[in-house]
Amino acid sequence: MGLLIDGQWHDHWYDTKPTGGRFVRADSTFRDSVTADGSSGFPAEAGRYHLYVSLACPWAHRTLILRRLKGLEDAVGVTIVDPLMGADGWVFTGGGDPLTGHRFLRDIYTAADPRFSGRVTVPVLWDKQKGTIVNNESSEIIRMFNAEFGPAGAAGDDFYPRDLRREIDAVNTLVYGAVNNGVYRTGFAGTQEAYEEAFDALFDALETLERRLGRRRYLTGGRITEADWRLFTTLVRFDAVYYGHFKCNKRRIADYPNLWGYLRDLYQVPGVAGTVDMNHIKRHYYASHRTINPTGIVPKGPELDFTSPHGRETLFGDDDDHHNAA
Repeated sequence: MGLLIDGQWHDHWYDTKPTGGRFVRADSTFRDSVTADGSSGFPAEAGRYHLYVSLACPWAHRTLILRRLKGLEDAVGVTIVDPLMGADGWVFTGGGDPLTGHRFLRDIYTAADPRFSGRVTVPVLWDKQKGTIVNNESSEIIRMFNAEFGPAGAAGDDFYPRDLRREIDAVNTLVYGAVNNGVYRTGFAGTQEAYEEAFDALFDALETLERRLGRRRYLTGGRITEADWRLFTTLVRFDAVYYGHFKCNKRRIADYPNLWGYLRDLYQVPGVAGTVDMNHIKRHYYASHRTINPTGIVPKGPELDFTSPHGRETLFGDDDDHHNAA
């Protein structure tokens, strides 16, 4: 766990003292865009772009799901970092990154900016032609895959439809602050007060989502949108990691009837299960965060069956709008 300062690596855990024990996530740095018409300078072309991810990371997981559901697996290559993040941060095992030969993800960052300062995070969308990072903000990468990669072969459902954008954006605001980032604000809190503040906001939001999903199959109604995939990647990790490791232990997702059924519903969308690697997820969190789990012991449980019938297609009806297939 560390960061780059003027291009030099430093092994530093998060310092929450200046913020009263509250974990504050830094904004992503690389914010260019791939566009269908090439007006951004990064035209959508099959084979030009490469994705760096961790199978453990919920932010990177979003991009893998959209890459799969939009049919971009042949058009956009991928390199997966080792699940264990130690003193060198994210590392490439097995002889290094097959694309560049680099040993560490930080080498990708300094190749794009030799004096880069900040956390070295996943996902990263890399332009092989220009030899630089296009973007490392997951919410923007998934929208590029959804809307801009048509010339590279993207197909399938629109996960950010124009008629639902206002509602999707409102749901994303709640989910990002209190749930996606909320589990980290809880787990990385440096004081009891900061922990309890984040904990309460997290479970208030989960109660709100539980009620919402009692009235509709998905977050914005009868069709799956990006809002669902943004929530899914946190929910699928919750009982195995965040409940115990991050002390988010008021209730499991399995204790919420609507959220638990909804999670299984999304997991069972064709192609999605293949993007979930619970071994990577558990190994990363429990073995990497030695400040939180000094022994690095990875728990064997819990037993989670995401493939059991969820019944939501019966509860809400089952038509073409309800279940976006790959």
